[in-house]
Amino acid sequence: MLDRVTIAYRGAKYEIGRGRSGYAIWAAGAPRSQPLGTWPDTDEGWAAAWARFTEIEAPGTITPAGRRLGSAGRRPGAAGPGAALPGPGSAAAALLLAGGVALGVAGLFPAYLDGAALAGQPYQLVAHAIYLAAWAGAAVLILAAGAGRRAGALLAAGTSAVTFGLFFADLGTVIAGGAHLGGAGLVLGLLGWLACAAGSVTALLAVHARGSGRQAGLGRPRGTGAGAAVLLVLAGLGAAAAFAPSWDSFTLRTAAGQAQYLTAGNAFHNPAPVIAGDVAVMVALAAVVIAAAAWRPARHGAALLAGATIPMAAQGISAIVQAGQGASPQQFGISPAEAGRLGLTISSGLTPAFWVYGAFVVVLAVSCAWMLLTPHDAPGPAAGGTAGLAPPGTLDPAPATPDPPPGTPDPASGTPDPAGEAFRRPQESPAAWYVAPETLRMGNDHAE
Repeated sequence: MLDRVTIAYRGAKYEIGRGRSGYAIWAAGAPRSQPLGTWPDTDEGWAAAWARFTEIEAPGTITPAGRRLGSAGRRPGAAGPGAALPGPGSAAAALLLAGGVALGVAGLFPAYLDGAALAGQPYQLVAHAIYLAAWAGAAVLILAAGAGRRAGALLAAGTSAVTFGLFFADLGTVIAGGAHLGGAGLVLGLLGWLACAAGSVTALLAVHARGSGRQAGLGRPRGTGAGAAVLLVLAGLGAAAAFAPSWDSFTLRTAAGQAQYLTAGNAFHNPAPVIAGDVAVMVALAAVVIAAAAWRPARHGAALLAGATIPMAAQGISAIVQAGQGASPQQFGISPAEAGRLGLTISSGLTPAFWVYGAFVVVLAVSCAWMLLTPHDAPGPAAGGTAGLAPPGTLDPAPATPDPPPGTPDPASGTPDPAGEAFRRPQESPAAWYVAPETLRMGNDHAE
């Protein structure tokens, strides 16, 4: 057993490290075959073990053991000698994303719809540039070492899911109006989206195959996290609903003082294929936000949420740019000569529905930052009891923690503790089980 034990940290009375069956705590100098408690060989198991260790050990006495955990003692997901190098799957995913971005950039310059290029329409250009930047950033993260790989995969997946409907709506314009409306730019843009979507799927499969995501996935938020998750889902549904109404408003005034007010952009005042694309955007946004709210750990959910929020923010920015450009009489079927005769002036703006949409998108962005910066999912009370819980998705360490042998010293008094009470989980303070991720490092960078 001794050759399978690696001590990571020592205190005045106790030691913590990794044994044959997982993480464990030993009394200082005690036989390694008799741990006082054991926890699963997972990130969450280490979090629970570290929480117990810092609870029973005297403050200020904990020091590193003076060596890094070897391959037998490395925490799951910790960076190993080859962790900085992407595997074949990650490399293929990054290559697909890079190719998709290249196709998207190439598609900015030929005719996209109705003979106009995206590069010649600032409001369209800015939106597509933001999509491409998100995919490019995801490719860089996938090639990076550590937790960036999974974050990049989720970022790319969220972006691809939401932009599917946006690109399909553009294709729907061609389907409804005739093939002559589409140009080479649209073809290149669609191929670029397809490559980026394939790269997203490949990246997710790659991180799962490497084992970095085996403890990640959908879970049930608990404690204060449950309330935040509900608010996040409501914001996502609100943004999806506010995507449909008209955003553009126009005021037409003649020299005689006559005025007419018009709105445009209602998602359901379009041909059926375009409506299908817009509905796909709303459904995808709601689905991705719900998945992000339930994803554990929350920092991974933040990457998925960012993937959904970025293209929706791009749509809002695009609308502001378009409103700033103003409108021409031809948009309303009025010739320049007739507009001059009437002394027609046109002012453009945005409807209240747009600002409601913008508020929901801001909430999504703030939620994303909060999830990213929150060090750990807050523990909550167990069903039917008051015992503290380890983070969501963690195996409860209590059943895996046997009572210590009779005579084990009590950490507070130093006297024997026949009942083993010193190692039983506190019933009055669930918050004691909270552990910040930065305290979980055991000499190796964390690669998720």
